[in-house]
Amino acid sequence: MVGNYKHTQFGYLIATLLIIGIILIMFLMKFYGFDWIAFIVLIILVICLFLFSALTISINNDILKISFGIGLIRKEFLLKDIESCRIVKNPWYYGWGIRLTPYGWLYNVSGFYAVEIKLKTGERYRIGTDVPYELEKVIQESIEKLKKQ
Repeated sequence: MVGNYKHTQFGYLIATLLIIGIILIMFLMKFYGFDWIAFIVLIILVICLFLFSALTISINNDILKISFGIGLIRKEFLLKDIESCRIVKNPWYYGWGIRLTPYGWLYNVSGFYAVEIKLKTGERYRIGTDVPYELEKVIQESIEKLKKQ
């Protein structure tokens, strides 16, 4: 079994913008009365706050796991299926959240740096992180330890 790793990156900008939107809609509903459309938008913003305010990356039991927010949205990779990884810098317009880019799927809550993993099938995924050198090192070491077993 490979060692354990866990890191959570909080998306301060995403959370702040969502909270501002929530407060604004609540303020408008208080002074202008209840509105179904505003209420639905409010619920969507609250759900997005819980689902996309953080990204947790962990390595346990030979599996690389990434999960957003409270963990309902997640993706897992078997370490044995990862061929390589490298640090990449995403352009600003790739944005945050889950995106399909020319370089594969991107999972990101903040910033521009990511670790791109390439699977043995040729698929590539970019995992956004505020500690790219640490994450790349841990993934590389985990892959190497698994090969020696």
